[in-house]
Amino acid sequence: MRHCPPNINQWKGENKIEKIEKKITLSVIKADVGGFVGHSGVHPELLKKACEELDASPLLIDHHVTYVGDDINLILTHELGCNSGEIGRLARNTLSACTEVAKKLKLCGAGQDLLSDAFAGNIKGLGPGVAEMEIEERKSETVIILMADKTKPGAWNLPLYKIFADPFNTTSLIIDPSMHCGFNFEVYDLAENKKINFAAPEEIYDMLVFIGAPGRFVIKSVYHRGTSEIAAVSSAQPLYRVAGRYVGKDDPVCIVRCQTGYPSLGEVLEAFSHPHLVAGWLRGSHTGPLLPVEVKDAHPVRFDGPPRVIALGFQLAGGKLVGPQDMFADPAFDNARQVALDIADYMRRMGPFEPHRLHLDEMEYTTMPQVMRKLKERFIDLPEDKETGT
Repeated sequence: MRHCPPNINQWKGENKIEKIEKKITLSVIKADVGGFVGHSGVHPELLKKACEELDASPLLIDHHVTYVGDDINLILTHELGCNSGEIGRLARNTLSACTEVAKKLKLCGAGQDLLSDAFAGNIKGLGPGVAEMEIEERKSETVIILMADKTKPGAWNLPLYKIFADPFNTTSLIIDPSMHCGFNFEVYDLAENKKINFAAPEEIYDMLVFIGAPGRFVIKSVYHRGTSEIAAVSSAQPLYRVAGRYVGKDDPVCIVRCQTGYPSLGEVLEAFSHPHLVAGWLRGSHTGPLLPVEVKDAHPVRFDGPPRVIALGFQLAGGKLVGPQDMFADPAFDNARQVALDIADYMRRMGPFEPHRLHLDEMEYTTMPQVMRKLKERFIDLPEDKETGT
């Protein structure tokens, strides 16, 4: 069964699902290959082309194509494992085919996330964001796919901390014996290209020193300490660093497993009930609230934002994607949305001043270096203070 937008198809149960003994790989690959209109959305023809390309592939068990803002998101299931060259090539070819459609329609920034024409066997490092995990399906395998636009990979730090380490968000950490042992967090240092592991709850204070700086330190993955099984994985790949210049806002994705030894569906989504501030928004250079929305509202237009997140829920059955369910299509999130909009109003009134505009060390890939070079000779030394010698 194939799932193609714009309609969210509900699984009816007509298809026979065969039991697959091998491990299943769930891959989420995203890229901006052309915005409609501006950087606010994805043209239906691009979604149609992506579905056609994936439908023709014998590599996949199942797929679903969706969007958030100007990003196409490919949700794929297969048996080829993580970092598969074949899946990477399929995704690259699919996104390239969509780029050709975008060019014909003269869409905004056609192909901007495809940073290289050469494919060397792995799509990572070529521009698209990638999150994937290889698992053995449980008796009931519930997963949530989180997809964001107009923000950066560090946007997941606070929600993932709440989901897997904060008992005020996730009561199961206290009352569920299968989760009481806690979780391990793998954190990437994007500036130094290093990683470190933290054990929660023992090392929470140490971990917070780092993940509280989401512009540099990003939670890449989370593991169950009792089973060592993967619990969550994100696309910790900053696009602007890959390109060596500012070309996009990264727009990260994240996969989270729920239920039966993991946080419940409600505990995962609860982490988005109070909007937090993230980097991104217009030209990736501003701070704003992460707005949880339904897929139909995933069109950021106010100041090219505010940043927003969608959540699609699936049950995996023999690799088949049973769903999706649009998880933020719930009036219980209306208050969170209103809070986010109020925060957006407040931040916008600051215009080009920090903290609405990002700090200087995060403006490296904008016009800031050019302006500094132009005005370098106009900076002069302050006169020495004779009394203090400074």
